[in-house]
Amino acid sequence: MFDRKLLTKKYWRRAFRRKRDAMAARLFDTRLGRDILVSALGPRVKTMTVDCGDHVLSFSPADYIGRKVFRKGHFERDHVDRLLGVLRARGLSRRGSALLELGGNIGTQTCYFALSGAYERIVSVEPDPRNFRLLSINIADNGLGEKVVAVNCAAGDREGELDFYLNRKNHGKSSALRQSPSDEKIAVPVRPVPDILLQAGVDPADVGLVWMDIEGYEPVACRSMAALMARKVPLYMEFTPAFYGRDKTRAFIADLGRHYDECLAFFEDGEREMKVADLPAEGEQFDVLFLG
Repeated sequence: MFDRKLLTKKYWRRAFRRKRDAMAARLFDTRLGRDILVSALGPRVKTMTVDCGDHVLSFSPADYIGRKVFRKGHFERDHVDRLLGVLRARGLSRRGSALLELGGNIGTQTCYFALSGAYERIVSVEPDPRNFRLLSINIADNGLGEKVVAVNCAAGDREGELDFYLNRKNHGKSSALRQSPSDEKIAVPVRPVPDILLQAGVDPADVGLVWMDIEGYEPVACRSMAALMARKVPLYMEFTPAFYGRDKTRAFIADLGRHYDECLAFFEDGEREMKVADLPAEGEQFDVLFLG
């Protein structure tokens, strides 16, 4: 003998779950829904992997960049496309050349550059051990091991160790400069750029672009790149006067001006071609491409 009421109750429970799950699936397939989902994940979830179409990316859902990837399917891929377009338009793309990426983070831009086919070799340098673990995973998961060499250190003007500060909420903001009292201090290896390239088996003469995002440590890293800068290798970086301070910014601009005359600055209101000497020594962060 069966219990009709029990069967009816089970039927409606299953129907409710199906309807609930279908509504949740529709919600979580939107930007807003993905934002809610990734923000609600607890600390037990350490790593997520998403299919981004032509590649996959693993990331920490607690990290700003990871959440951006989950919501949008990429992290500033348009910046890479924009840069490559500028280099092609100006005849600065060299077949068979190498990319030196300082501040590889978890490998978002590494993947975009690799997928573009613009560079035969990529050397991706990342000091944060949390990021480096994911960078290595993303290189392997996308079959980029023959093209990309990942190096776990900071780029500086000497060899040794460096005090490095881990940002808890935005791993991309971790830096040799302390930005928050809550940052955790660790020691990371630091090496000059020529030594990094030697370790990676890349001839400095083959470097066709330096891409740099190292949160205020750019002036120090540039001091070890004199040979590349003397050849006027295109150099793209986040330029942050607020990090350097006015006097150090002016000194940095003067140093850059000894190697480059022209640059293309990307401000919020658009891009502007200008003399390196005319770069602003105060203000907020912007991207700049030093051209020659």
